[in-house]
Amino acid sequence: MSDHEFLFALELSDEKTFDGMLAELAQAVLVYVGLARPAIDELSRALRGALTDGAAAGHGRCDVRFLAHAGELQIFVTYGGGARWQTMRPLP
Repeated sequence: MSDHEFLFALELSDEKTFDGMLAELAQAVLVYVGLARPAIDELSRALRGALTDGAAAGHGRCDVRFLAHAGELQIFVTYGGGARWQTMRPLP
C-alpha cells in the first residue's frame, strides 16, 4: 500500500487562463505518487477533457482537488454551478 497521504486543492477563477499551469501541476502530482506513464497520460487527458467540457458549459470558475488516501488517488473537478467530475486510481 502506498504511504502517500495528502490533499492538494486549488481554485481557478478562469480555467483557460491557467491551462498550462494546471497541466504541469497535474503531471507533477501524478509522477509524485508513482503512477506509470500510460496512467499519467490517461488521467491527464481525462482531466483536460473534464475542464474543457466545463468551460464549454459556461463554467469559468472551478475547484480541482487531488486527494491521496488509503492507497488511492482521487481527482475531483467541481464547478460553481454544482457540476462535478471525479476519478480514482489505486496508488502503486
